[in-house]
Amino acid sequence: MSLLDSVLGKNARRFIKRKDSDAGELGLSLEEFRSSLYNDFSTSEGARRKQQIYCGPFVAMSFNFMISVGIIMANKLVMGKVGFNFPVALSLIHYVTAWFLMAVFRLFSLLPVSPPSKSTPFSSLFLLGAVMSFSTGLSNISLKHNSVGFYQMAKISVTPTIALAEFLFFSKKVTLYKVLALAVVSIGVAVATVTDLEFNLFGASISLAWIVPSAVNKILWSNMQQTGNWTALSLMWKTTPITIFFFLALMPLLDPPGLLSFKWDSNNLTAILISAVFGFLLQWSGALALGATSATSHVVLGQFKTCVIMLGGYLFFNSDPGIVSLCGAIVALSGMSFYTYLNLRASQDSAAATKQLLKQASFAQKTKTTADDEKSDAKITLDSFLDRDLKEIA
Repeated sequence: MSLLDSVLGKNARRFIKRKDSDAGELGLSLEEFRSSLYNDFSTSEGARRKQQIYCGPFVAMSFNFMISVGIIMANKLVMGKVGFNFPVALSLIHYVTAWFLMAVFRLFSLLPVSPPSKSTPFSSLFLLGAVMSFSTGLSNISLKHNSVGFYQMAKISVTPTIALAEFLFFSKKVTLYKVLALAVVSIGVAVATVTDLEFNLFGASISLAWIVPSAVNKILWSNMQQTGNWTALSLMWKTTPITIFFFLALMPLLDPPGLLSFKWDSNNLTAILISAVFGFLLQWSGALALGATSATSHVVLGQFKTCVIMLGGYLFFNSDPGIVSLCGAIVALSGMSFYTYLNLRASQDSAAATKQLLKQASFAQKTKTTADDEKSDAKITLDSFLDRDLKEIA
């Protein structure tokens, strides 16, 4: 240290101490931040409340929308420029990457705690993981064996399927105005996107088989988060291994041969990993949106993305889908705006009703406390009178 003092002067030691102090303060701040996150995620109830506070409907749906646009570009790069034409294998890589990233979160105590196993049986988690894999796999087969128009018609039919399933199994009723708004949305999306309806029996059968798991997948994700204390990440952590298992079983049946002979160089692998990261973010954002809204709203969001991408291509990239398709997209966006307005108004009414109930409960508790105090005062007064009378008698 004397040599350092002779070269740099007396301020060298002070400079080094200050840097050590800054590093110590930074480490302490990071440790406090990690501890606060750990305390928030140490219980499933606390993690669920944090998700509700920081990721409301607007934030979750905006996040999902932006990631959806990003993964479209990433998958176009992978399947177009790179030539990786193995959709089920690509989905498998997405889910393996997601599981690895969540394992890293868990290693640093950043993964929210799951609710107790008694609250959600393993059979429900197994069903959700299986349904998710079949929904993705059948969607890829449907797109492969059907025209784009028929595929879009199948996607539109998911909306009434969800409404019917929620009514049958969860007694959820949809108001007349919402039914009309959803009908306008479906008609607008059909006019905007359905340009050809090439029909073949095998493709139609696959589309019909895909509609049910797609609807059930969204309903289960939304219901398990809203009725239990599941967060998006904790539910993904439990179901992703099950989904990976089913993807491994489906991949030889659905993907074309030649996966092992694909050119796995650094450029192609980088593009696939970028797509995989976007896949994890898409799964996470979709789960957040389902937890913050409903299965029907999430389907409407998907149709909104389709219309916005079409209009964006027309406005910024000189694509020409045709005047009929543009009018259909505008009609669909109008129906979505009305549907969103109805949801916001219902949320405000629910919040107002909850606030009124809390006020009534608080008033009732205050009234009960006042009555108890009056009874206590009366008893004390009566006891004092009795004591005085007994003293006079004595």
